[in-house]
Amino acid sequence: MKIQPYINVKLFGLDFILMQPSSTIFVYLLGIITIAIGIYFLKISKNNKSRKWWGFALLFWGFGALSAGTSYQAFSYEIKCAGKDFCSWTSWWEIYYILLTAASISSMLIAFSFTCLKWKWKKALLYYAIFSFLIFSFLLMFGAFTLSKFLISFEFLLVFAFPNIVILFIISFFRYFKTKNKMDFYFIITWIWLAIVITLYFSYLILGFTDVLWKNGFWFSENDVLHIALISWMFFIAFKLSKEIKDA
Repeated sequence: MKIQPYINVKLFGLDFILMQPSSTIFVYLLGIITIAIGIYFLKISKNNKSRKWWGFALLFWGFGALSAGTSYQAFSYEIKCAGKDFCSWTSWWEIYYILLTAASISSMLIAFSFTCLKWKWKKALLYYAIFSFLIFSFLLMFGAFTLSKFLISFEFLLVFAFPNIVILFIISFFRYFKTKNKMDFYFIITWIWLAIVITLYFSYLILGFTDVLWKNGFWFSENDVLHIALISWMFFIAFKLSKEIKDA
């Protein structure tokens, strides 16, 4: 297996190694697009609490993507290896990414509570979103200080995210079955689309396409699949879902 692609950069008196240049472009593009869509949601929110919380959720997701791209791709060598006898296997940038993404998912739950639920269920979902995030954050920080690889991993983030997405899908499905509302239909598509994105990522990873392609001189990783697919998901949220969201 060849070393990952990189380029030596000399710019404004700085001399550093930029890892995975094409992957860096994809993940930073995801972050910038997501932040821009989050700002758009906040701009159009006015008194709509759901749109406002969707705006927060997308801002968290976007900054998380930038943090991930900094440590996993662009500056992974400089952060984890430069000047060290042995490379580190993680960094605080990656922990910030996991924390911000979890905050994004919890914010989606809060936004969804304002969109779809009556007050009794709204309170239940709000409390669940807050307490599940606090528990996850505690475990993440515990993992960071005890160097637990699982507690500061993408897999642990998925353990946190999975029940939340399932809850959102079930509520969307039953609401649409009852009301045939376009907003609920778009929510169903939103959660199915996200599930497809995650499936594509793990399928590409398990089948080992990254190594096969790189052995033939072409770099396109499972993270590239994930980030490009997430960009398409963000565009759907921006151009379709945003127009239908309203408070209950």
